Amino acid sequence: MTTEIAGDGSHSSRWLTLAVLCFSILIVNLDNTVLNVALPTLVRDLGATSSELQWIVDAYALVFGGLLLVFGSLADHVGRKRTFIAGLIAFACGSAWAAFSGSVPVLIAARASMGIGAALMMPSTLSIITEVFRDDAERQRAIGFWAGTSGVGFALGPIIGGLLLSHFWWGSVFLINVPIAVLGVCCAIPLVPDSRNPHASRPDLFGGVLSIAGVGLVLWSIIEAPAHGWSSSLVVIPGLAGLAVIGGFIAWEHTSAHPMLDLAFFRRRSFSMAVCCMGLGAFALLGTLFILTQFLQFDLGYSALEAGVRMLPIAVTLAVVSPASSLLTRAVGMKLTTAGGLLLAAV
Repeated sequence: MTTEIAGDGSHSSRWLTLAVLCFSILIVNLDNTVLNVALPTLVRDLGATSSELQWIVDAYALVFGGLLLVFGSLADHVGRKRTFIAGLIAFACGSAWAAFSGSVPVLIAARASMGIGAALMMPSTLSIITEVFRDDAERQRAIGFWAGTSGVGFALGPIIGGLLLSHFWWGSVFLINVPIAVLGVCCAIPLVPDSRNPHASRPDLFGGVLSIAGVGLVLWSIIEAPAHGWSSSLVVIPGLAGLAVIGGFIAWEHTSAHPMLDLAFFRRRSFSMAVCCMGLGAFALLGTLFILTQFLQFDLGYSALEAGVRMLPIAVTLAVVSPASSLLTRAVGMKLTTAGGLLLAAV
């Protein structure tokens, strides 16, 4: 694969580039745990129902996941730096919109727009790191720092969210993203080199739309079932339609000359099992956080800040263990590391 890259590539500039990328990507991870602490406040101030809270959380993840691979391919075409900066701007605009949204439907739409910004940013950062750090050892260290940033954002989120909610209105948990994104743009312009892959396949926009539509319809059924009943036509019809669309997505990816997701990867058992384990781990962690923040505040009577403090053991552990996981993998192998992590989560 031939890649065009601009920049001097000096040792100091490489690590400055990494610092800018990690600092900017911090808001993508920070936003999730900040929002979880704010969910009970949204119930009180906006009158959000349980299903609406799930849509506020999932609208972001749905768009982010559906467009991640598409925008990764787009970055290869138009330039990773440009895509990264566009993502920062889109994330800042979506955050400002969310902060000043006055109703639940508007907030859900704003969260979806933030997912677009995150999908533009995330693959671009990893591609830039891969291109800037050509030495294998340095690249592993750089990716370790990049992964560790996720843990740091996760750890800071509950405390920052609690502090903001104890002094300001709920929109402040979104508004905090704006100055971080603006600073990221100002630093990225002079410090981050641009690169692209002139031979990359074109983005699979249709596949991205199918994936979002299919998963979105299935999510609708799961989220709305408690309110309408599992046998309701408002639940059954969208659920079946979602499964049909997902089937169409799989068929499209099989026949497309430029698939968003190469399904051949799933023929490798190691890849399929890794994806399955990652999905189950994320399902358990994020589902627990969604319930735990509401339990701490509604049932136990803690303030947002007190709830954030009590979530720190989870967050700090993630921040410490995430960068070290690559070392553990090299020492004992991927299977034992993954199995050990899932077992500890279950315990």
